Amino acid sequence: MNVTGLRARAAPFLRRAFKTVPAARQRFILPLFNQKTAIMRKSLLCLLIGIVLPSLSSCINDHLPQEDARQKIQSAVEKIRKNLSDTLGVSFPSLSLIIQTPTDKIFVSSRAEAAQIVTPETYFRFGSETKNFTATAILNMWEDGWLDYKAKITDVIPGSQLSYVPATADWDFPYKNEITIRQLLQHAAGVFDLDNDPNGLSYTEAIQKSDPTHQFTTGELVTVLTQKKLSSFMPGKGYQYSNMGYSILAEIIKRVYTQKAGTAKTYADYMEDYIIGDNTPVPLPKTHFPFLASDIRMPDPHLSSTLLWPTGPETFDKYNMSAQLGGGNGYGTMEELHKYIRTLMKGENGLKRATVQLMQHDVSAANPTYGLGCFSTPNLGYGHNGSMLGFLNLMAYDPDHDVSVVVMVPLADFRSIKLLLTCSNAMVEAAYAARVGLGYPGRR
Repeated sequence: MNVTGLRARAAPFLRRAFKTVPAARQRFILPLFNQKTAIMRKSLLCLLIGIVLPSLSSCINDHLPQEDARQKIQSAVEKIRKNLSDTLGVSFPSLSLIIQTPTDKIFVSSRAEAAQIVTPETYFRFGSETKNFTATAILNMWEDGWLDYKAKITDVIPGSQLSYVPATADWDFPYKNEITIRQLLQHAAGVFDLDNDPNGLSYTEAIQKSDPTHQFTTGELVTVLTQKKLSSFMPGKGYQYSNMGYSILAEIIKRVYTQKAGTAKTYADYMEDYIIGDNTPVPLPKTHFPFLASDIRMPDPHLSSTLLWPTGPETFDKYNMSAQLGGGNGYGTMEELHKYIRTLMKGENGLKRATVQLMQHDVSAANPTYGLGCFSTPNLGYGHNGSMLGFLNLMAYDPDHDVSVVVMVPLADFRSIKLLLTCSNAMVEAAYAARVGLGYPGRR
């Protein structure tokens, strides 16, 4: 059966299962359930960091020798992965984690015997963690005086006559004149997400089904919003995780950089020149944001990933990521993601400390846990999570204890809501277990 057939059969099953979930927990599941990854495709999703987990708590203990600490965390991760295999009824391939404290940095990976080996330098697609990179780019431009992140997207770029987004008929989508850059960062703009549709085949998926080599552009996607008059809510009146909103932010980055450079630039150009490249405070040479439809491969060594559907598994390797520009097109390694989030949140990479605090705490009324491209989670700290093509992952930094963590698994189970929650639970549980293993507070 082809990919679309798998999704079509899985979607009604998951919708029925969702109705059985208590209302109190649906608010955590909806961001996940409404993503195309969860129902139709393998896209980006707002993972469940707020889900109910087993209680893990600890007081700060005396420092353990690193090898003893590593073994303690390894044992905890092994147990979580094996329990996950038993619960899902499949051999769960791997669960890998990096944690760093003021005194230790530890990597552990538990894997099934036949699974691919995972190291800190193994490439994987990190999906929605791209959003935090995009937010960093916007805020870096703000620090440099290149834009005003509180401005409306129809305002002009400072020092120019050029508006942040094109002033053309194709870009006349609902509420355009009322939306601010800040609201896009907060998912509070109400921009309808063409990449995730809970009611059926999304626009981007339908195009890729007919032509896997199609080169998506933000302009093409916005034109659909305009022609169909699509919107989720009035700006500032709600919260809805929107890949489309971050595609618009990528367009703003491109237009501002082009205006400042005096020559044509792209989102990827700015990321390379100011966020991840050799001339940045903390270069990330293994992190990439492909935007060409032909750029479908990750370097070796890299992981393949799997989605489990009611009708069977679906494995991914190469993929056209051009539809996810700015919101989920990134790939890299666990080592570089960890280096990025730790240095960024400490004010040592890309942004000043005051700007980092803005990223963390400038939230919308509709969601007090999501700032400017940044989640907050008790006893994990600040960062982001993501899902792409079956990869589930998170990165977080806790400033109260100077502890950072990155976790990654290469399989997501969409045979039921319960099993989907089990996969995401295990990933977050591993992050808390690693903290507890080193004597730091776990789940509240």
